[in-house]
Amino acid sequence: MENGSDIVIFGAAILDIPAGPVDISLLRAGSVPADRITMNTGGDALNEATVLAKLGKPVRLVSKVGDDMAGRVILDHCRQYGIDTEHILVEPGLDTGVNVVLVHPDGERSFLTNRNGALRRIYREDLRGEVLKGARIFCFASIFVFPWIGKKELASIFKDAKAGGLILCADMTKCKNRETVQDLREALLYLDYLFPNLEEAQMVTGKTDPDEAADAFLECGVKTVVIKLGQKGCLIKNKDIRALVPAYSDAVCVDTTGAGDAFAAGFLYGLSEGMPPVECARFGNAAASAAIEEFGAVVGIRDLAQVYERYEKLVR
Repeated sequence: MENGSDIVIFGAAILDIPAGPVDISLLRAGSVPADRITMNTGGDALNEATVLAKLGKPVRLVSKVGDDMAGRVILDHCRQYGIDTEHILVEPGLDTGVNVVLVHPDGERSFLTNRNGALRRIYREDLRGEVLKGARIFCFASIFVFPWIGKKELASIFKDAKAGGLILCADMTKCKNRETVQDLREALLYLDYLFPNLEEAQMVTGKTDPDEAADAFLECGVKTVVIKLGQKGCLIKNKDIRALVPAYSDAVCVDTTGAGDAFAAGFLYGLSEGMPPVECARFGNAAASAAIEEFGAVVGIRDLAQVYERYEKLVR
């Protein structure tokens, strides 16, 4: 690792099989044609790591795969993009996570997931202390994804990261067991940045208004909350800042898979470059806009020049 520049991402690395556009109301016995069916790498953590690698950042991925064909595809992908694989655990007998992604005509999607795959077999113990050495930013992607990492395990992971002096970030997905911000308070108080989308924030806070949802996280100790608002961009809020950061308006939406992960990765890139939080949010919006223009998670992101061009248009 290069001291002061590396980012560690913890979370899921899977294969996505996107198919679309698909009108899911037509799904029944028989076959339904789709314009495209492909195979791509996916999973929140691998998506974030891939975007950061494409943007030229050294990044280390902590995840788990099976000793199978899908796992080998993921490891080959990481090596191709220069993602550090030292802490991707390969477990014999475990199925690597595979998601079937049904892309709707409007670019939104539905998922078929393997409940017994590697995605559901990641544990607190899989994050070993040495993985954080030499890093400056740690991102947990995502809260509520892993059945065996509950509020106590989250608090333990976050406490260790903060003890190492890292900037601590986290994304989330929808809560599974009606968890609330109060349930997560012990873990949230360590977070420097949190990246929920609006629906996720509403579910866990019980607040429908984005500002009120952000305030609920801040009251639990999160330093800065960034609520992703889709086509409207994002709301970023802390004790000193309240800003609505617009999305890149010229994007042509093909597939929203991985858009939130691309946003998080863009934000992390900005942090690693010393950008102020609002500029990090702009860079995240620029990255997300590129991701949605191609079929498959983060496939649309090519390189730093592409994202930076969109970021500069947002700054003007």
